[in-house]
Parts: sequence; structure tokens; C-alpha cells
Amino acid sequence: MDCPTVTHTAPASTAAAGAGRLAGLTSWGADWAGLRVVVTGITKTGFSVADTLAELGARVVVVASSHDDESRRAADTLRIVGVEDVILGRESSTVLPLVGGEPAELVVTSPGYRPSHPLLAAAADAGIPIWGDVELAWRVRTREGRKTAEWITITGTNGKTTTTTMVELMLQAAGLRAIAAGNIGTPILDAVRDPEGYDALAVELSSFQLHWIQSLEPVASACLNLAEDHVDWHGSFDAYAADKAKVYANTKAACVYNAEQIETEHMVEEADVREGCRAVGFTTGMPAISMVGVVEGLIVDRAFIAERKDSAVELAHVSDISELVPRHLVANAAAAAALVRAYGLTPENVRDGLIAYESGDHRIQPVATSGGVLWVNDSKATNPHAAAASLSAFKPVIWIAGGLSKGVEYDELVSAHAGRLKAVVLIGEDSSALAGALSRHAPDVPVIETDKGHTGREGVAETPIFGDAVMAQAVAAAAQLAEDGDTVLMAPASASMDQFSSYAHRGQSFINAVRELLERRASANKES
Repeated sequence: MDCPTVTHTAPASTAAAGAGRLAGLTSWGADWAGLRVVVTGITKTGFSVADTLAELGARVVVVASSHDDESRRAADTLRIVGVEDVILGRESSTVLPLVGGEPAELVVTSPGYRPSHPLLAAAADAGIPIWGDVELAWRVRTREGRKTAEWITITGTNGKTTTTTMVELMLQAAGLRAIAAGNIGTPILDAVRDPEGYDALAVELSSFQLHWIQSLEPVASACLNLAEDHVDWHGSFDAYAADKAKVYANTKAACVYNAEQIETEHMVEEADVREGCRAVGFTTGMPAISMVGVVEGLIVDRAFIAERKDSAVELAHVSDISELVPRHLVANAAAAAALVRAYGLTPENVRDGLIAYESGDHRIQPVATSGGVLWVNDSKATNPHAAAASLSAFKPVIWIAGGLSKGVEYDELVSAHAGRLKAVVLIGEDSSALAGALSRHAPDVPVIETDKGHTGREGVAETPIFGDAVMAQAVAAAAQLAEDGDTVLMAPASASMDQFSSYAHRGQSFINAVRELLERRASANKES
């Protein structure tokens, strides 16, 4: 039987009083004691939020839809550290609970919860403020006896993790105590609560996190690019773009934008920033004044030097970045350089950071070269914009693609890169949108479809074995078509959760399938 959705509505006077109190909560030492807070989610982000609030002395109730062993263990730990209650289960997660018998004064939500979620909608209707973990982290970042880090914030449809990692390495090359945090592994609250503190934080922000921010004042900020993504979460592309633009609000030194995408420049033009903040562009071509760009294989700065009207300073060689340097990776490096130059780093710091950079797994990752065929894993290309960056780097391509589309369209992607495609191997339970785009814009390109199978649960792969079998079939089909000079590129342009547990699982499945295929070939050749 389905449980009815029950919401507890705060009286208007209670909500107004709570909002007034929240305005004064701008440091770790503020009066957080007794604040009634509901936290949504109990995984990495939700756990860090609840743990932080309990340490601050707030009264906390955690609500999460999951009810597995890991969630129950997390719940037990949170109760030990002082969280009043943890409510698990899908039905319960739609209810806005009371805290100690009274309405909540604040909700702090994990990024996965959409604004339309019943619990968040109930809070909004009751006038209860809603924050994300990033807003909470900004408010508690100042603590007596510890360093207060400057924040450099990065968002964009693609390239966030790469650019954030580069910024982190450049800051560390300058001898600063710095870490990448936010949407990149280390929860932002864990970084803020570090016992020693940091000089600077490189903060990757998703559109989900940006939706809930209010108070951030980064020293430098960037939106790397903008393309259709997460329309299902935001409700429309315009809403998604508006949340991305929030990265520039209140920036103090430099708003860094993509000079090759006018939409990001418009975001900066419309942003409400601090006095003295500059607009600085980045490009993979020749930079104009107040830009970082590329000249004859060099990344150069025409923004942060006195003689920028008629000269530029060398920051690094493009070849310092990595073995494979596609155009989008150069753009990421230029953006990172602009951000840290705004912070005050030297050209040497930029160069040393790029030399230290190692391309992460699952992002245009060379897996093997055999018989003149290059096999490349770009499982992190979870949307058309990311896949376009991969496709533009290789020709001819046997493209392994498909999965959960997240409501996006593929016509522009396919029409732009049809000339690079030798064949396409489709994975995913339902790749009809991609198949349709291929039939319209690349009708002469052979398309091979793998078995769809059945996961047993909507949108979630039942076992890793299912996804691995799909990928083995896709790799075998690609191998039948690949010849000397071809690239087999697994860049799905889709999310992974229909057949795999994550993009990392999908990428590792591709790596394993390629290695097993090549080992079988090598063994067969020895026997013959």
C-alpha cells in the first residue's frame, strides 16, 4: 500500500523568524545551537552536512530515500554524533518532518533532490529556506584559529573536473595549501572543516549545487561552456543556463568566460559582481586583450600583464599538458591559467601545474593500440557536448554510444560529426533518440545495435554482469569493423545508469573488454 504524502507546514511567523536568524549565521562561531534543520540525503554530501550541523549544535533530522546496509550504517553513525533522528525509506522521504516536535527553520538538501521533490516543494510552500551543502560551507568557512581559504569556482557543462584539477595543481605548485573540492570527490564541508585550513580551494560546482547558492564571493569564477544537459532536473534549458550563470555572482577579481561561446560572455555581462572585478576570456586561438589563449603551441597571457595591449607572456607549452591534447583540453588549461593568474600566480606556477597534471580515467583515455587501431575510453562523455569534444579529435571513428539520454537531443551532434564516422555501435536500453538522429543526418553510416536485455528495475542496472556483457558485445562488433588508422571511441553522449552502475563502471567495462579481446587475439596468433 502506498503511504499518503504528509507535509508539516510552518506558520508564517515561524518561517519569518527562522529566516531572520539565518541571516546572522555567517561563521562557524555564530549561534547555530538549537537551529532546527532537515537534511535530505545520507550519502557523501548529506552525511557531511548532517555531521557538520550536529557539530555546530543544531538539531538535525535526516531524511533519505535509500534503505540499504550502507545507509543504515551511516544513520547509526550520525545518531552517535548527535543527529536527533534519521528517517529512511522512499515513502518517508517525501514527508517534511518536524524537528523535536516543531517545524524546521531550514532545509539543507543534497544535489540529487530536484526542486520539485515533494519534501522541498513543501518547504518552499511553507517559506522555509532551502540551502545546499555549498551554501552551508561558505557560511561556516570562517573559524577562529584556522586559515580562511579563498575560493576559485568552476562550472560548465563539460570540463569542470579537468579544469578544477588543473587549478588545484597550479595552486599547489605555488607552494599553497590547496585542494579540489565540491563536485569532485572531497565534499566541500570536509575541506572547510580541515583542522589546519587551506590557503585556497578549487571548487567544482554542478548546476544542481549552483541552484541553491546565495552568498558565495569567489575570488575568481568560470563557466567553461554551456550545452543542453540535465533538462530533466531543471525543467528547461533556460533554467539550467540561469543556474550555471550563478557561478559569477559576487566574484571579486575575475569572471573567466569562454571567448568561443558568446553565451558565457553574456552571463558575465549580466552578473552582479564586486567592484573592480574584471571579465577575462579564454580561447584556443589567438588571444585578444584581456584573454588567455594559444599562439604557436604556447599558452599565453594577455590579461594579467601591464603590456597586454601589444604583447603577451608565455605560460606553458601545450605539450606540457598530456600525451593526447585535444582542443577541449587546451581550453581547460587556458581557463585554469586565467583563474589562477587572477588569484596572483606566476607563469612558472601555471607551467608546473600543467606538467603535474595527469589525465584522469575515463576522459579521452587511450586504452590500447593494436593493428594500427587506437581504442579510446571516454565514458565520462555523458552528454552530446562532451562527446563532440571527443569526436572532433579523431577520424575515422567507430563510435560506441548510447544510454540514458536525460532528455537531450542528438541532431546537432550527429550532423556536425557525421563525416568522421565509419560506423556506430549502439549500447543502452533505449537509444532510439540517437538512432533517429543517425538515420536523419548520417544515413550512409552503418549502425550496429547490441542486445538490449532487461535490467529488472527502471533506470538502474540490476547487476554489473549485464553491463559487462553488453560492452563485450559492442567491443567485438567494433573490432570486426576496425582497420589500420581507425579509432574505436567509446564516448556514449548519454548517462550510464540504464546498464551500468556509473560512468566509471561503464569505462572500466570497456577497458576490460578491449584487453580481453586483444589477449584472445594474441593467444590465437601464437597458436597459429
